[in-house]
This record gives sequence, C-alpha cells and structure tokens, in this order.
Amino acid sequence: MICIKAYFRSRKITRINQFFVGKYFLAIVLPEPAQAAFESIKQSLYQQYGLKGALRSPAHITLHMPFEWPEHKLDKLIAAFEAFEHPQPFAIEIRDFGFFEPRVVFGAVILSEKLEKLQKNAVFVAKTKCGLLNEAENRRGFHPHVTVAFRDLKKPLFYTLKKEFETKSVAFQFEYTGFSLMKLEDKWVEFRKFKGPEALK
Repeated sequence: MICIKAYFRSRKITRINQFFVGKYFLAIVLPEPAQAAFESIKQSLYQQYGLKGALRSPAHITLHMPFEWPEHKLDKLIAAFEAFEHPQPFAIEIRDFGFFEPRVVFGAVILSEKLEKLQKNAVFVAKTKCGLLNEAENRRGFHPHVTVAFRDLKKPLFYTLKKEFETKSVAFQFEYTGFSLMKLEDKWVEFRKFKGPEALK
C-alpha cells in the first residue's frame, strides 16, 4: 500500500513539473563598454531616487516582449532560434535619451533598416515556429531602446528626470553578433545566446 501511494505521489510531481511555465523574452544584450555605462546610469538612479525596476535585467534592446513557455518544451523554443537566419553583421547605434511618457526613460537606439528587419524576422519565427504573439509591440510598433527607468518611476519624478536627461548625452556603436533568450530567475538573466555567423567564427 505504501509503495502504491509513493508511486502515485511521484506521478503527480512529474505531471506538475511537466506543466511548469517559465518567463522569457528575446533581446540584444549590450556588449561592453555600453553595458557597464548603462548599468552605471541605473545604479545612479537607484542611489539617488530608489529606482530599481531596470536593475532586474542587464542593459538590452528588446526584440520580443516577455512571454510564458512550458519548461518541458524548452528544447523546441531553443531549436527554433538556433536555426534562425541571422543577417550579416551591422552597426547598432545608441544616441542620447528618449522617453515614453509618463513612465519610461531610455537610451535611444537608432532604428536602422537592418535592425528593423531583424526584429520582424525574430517575431515571425516566434509566431510561426512557437505560436507566440507579440501583441503589445504589434500595436505600437518597434521602438528600439535601452531602458534605464520604468515601472517604479512615478509621474512627478518622471518629469524631473525628463528635464535632467534631456540635457545628457550618450553615444555608443557596436556590431550585431546575435541575440539572446532571457529568462526570469531571481532577476532576468541571459539564458542562451543565438550567435550570428560572424560571431561563430
């Protein structure tokens, strides 16, 4: 009788694990020295104003909004993007700051034709190979950016920071080498990088 109970208990645990869902998104994680520079900005905002929402992830450019995915099907998700046809290397440029009123401050990424095509292709693969939708991005369009403050940024402080960051400047340029699957653990972490052809050499 004990053995039978143990058997059904183990079967229940297995079924729970099968349907465990993780949270993910697709992004280009900034390389150094841009990564360190934006992390420094976020740390400064935390020290001065207590803003810590943007500290939950490394500095990045989102290609596909966060989504949930069953852990037991993770191989399917990874395989879809391992087979992704990356473009040839191209320059990604960050220039100064921008704002989504009244809650977001970000480093402004220049929307080049190649970056826009990359994002559309990533969303297309996510939809056709994995059944994932990118509804929020589809409604407002793709506006590449590197967030430094959001979520816990309240309206009154937003306008204070807007005045401050309108006078600040930043300029970085780096080469595209691939994008990453980000996973939410205690914080968002770079779970898997899908490298472009030049990065594989």
